[in-house]
Amino acid sequence: MERPSVIHNTFVIQRSYPASPERVFAAFADAAKKRRWFAESDHHDIEDFAMDFRVGGQERAVYRFKGGTPFAGVVLSADGIYLDIVPGRRVVSGSTMSFGDKRISASLVTIELLPAGQGTELICTHQGAFFEGADGPAMREAGWRKLLERLSTEFPS
Repeated sequence: MERPSVIHNTFVIQRSYPASPERVFAAFADAAKKRRWFAESDHHDIEDFAMDFRVGGQERAVYRFKGGTPFAGVVLSADGIYLDIVPGRRVVSGSTMSFGDKRISASLVTIELLPAGQGTELICTHQGAFFEGADGPAMREAGWRKLLERLSTEFPS
């Protein structure tokens, strides 16, 4: 039997933040804040980062990996659309990711923000279809865990 050409996967990550749901939501809604925790890295240069945060609005991120990484010089791009936004409560987006000229995945990501005492409980549900040559579910989940850890830098104690 031939190996399937698409791997489907769902994972859920829960994180607590010492900030109100409105402040956590703002870290997703404000382009400068989101760029800081979501796009910037020592491992790549940002060639493009743009977001139109509204239902139907698009988000685009293009990165070029730096020397010293396994993918030096390769471009990674992510193109998404905001499907549902409830201020202070929820952000749902659909996106595709390409590595060079090859599409490697399509994803649906739901971010839910729940009040928890003086802070927020964030629930991230990632539903993905990974194509040949993709990073795969384990690497994608590790990436989201790292991103959500970086999000905590937006709420210093």
